[in-house]
Amino acid sequence: MLRFKSTTKNFTKTNTNSTTTMSVKECDHHKGKKQKVFRKIFWGIVVFLFIVLVTILLIWAILRPSKPSFVLQDVTVYAFNATIPNILTSNFQVTLTSRNPNDHIGVYYDRLDTYVSYRNQQITLRTAIPPSYQGHKEVDVWSPFVYGTNVPVAPFNFVGLSQDEDDGNILINIKIDGRVRWKVGAFISGRYHFYVRCPAFISFGSRSNGFGVGENNVVKYQVEQSCSVSV
Repeated sequence: MLRFKSTTKNFTKTNTNSTTTMSVKECDHHKGKKQKVFRKIFWGIVVFLFIVLVTILLIWAILRPSKPSFVLQDVTVYAFNATIPNILTSNFQVTLTSRNPNDHIGVYYDRLDTYVSYRNQQITLRTAIPPSYQGHKEVDVWSPFVYGTNVPVAPFNFVGLSQDEDDGNILINIKIDGRVRWKVGAFISGRYHFYVRCPAFISFGSRSNGFGVGENNVVKYQVEQSCSVSV
């Protein structure tokens, strides 16, 4: 009886150990299958993204996109009064032409803000140019008004204004900040920051009481100045 019971216990223990070993092997087998599936999905996504990226780069290289070119045609000065210390009132109308040099790429101008700066200080409010689309080889013309009333000028810049007053010439910058998108066939890119800088020399002649353009004294300057463009 004792021997029989001992054999039965040993047999039961052996069966239990075998079942446990089989369960562990099955779990490992399932884990291995899941890992293989995840690896296939991961590498499938990587290959797909790589193909998309290479395709975009090839299209971009073949089309050779170029930045639009801008030219400042003229500047009309309706007011530019700096007779009060550190205070400036100005009013301009600027005419800008933009040309898309690309044969197969269109340009969406989503947002364009125009303003005038003097020695890196903004001296007018921003004027928004309406959003537009520029097709292949197209040329657009914009003539926004930009102005600022009683704008505080930094003291060191006002000193520069006084010096320019004695010389009778002022260098201002017409600036455009905004965002653009590129259109290639049905593909439209994301938005890119867009910056245009157009320097312009304005000659008022020497004044004894500050710059006094205004009060029916309107001056128009033909500039024809190329602008720097960065995206």
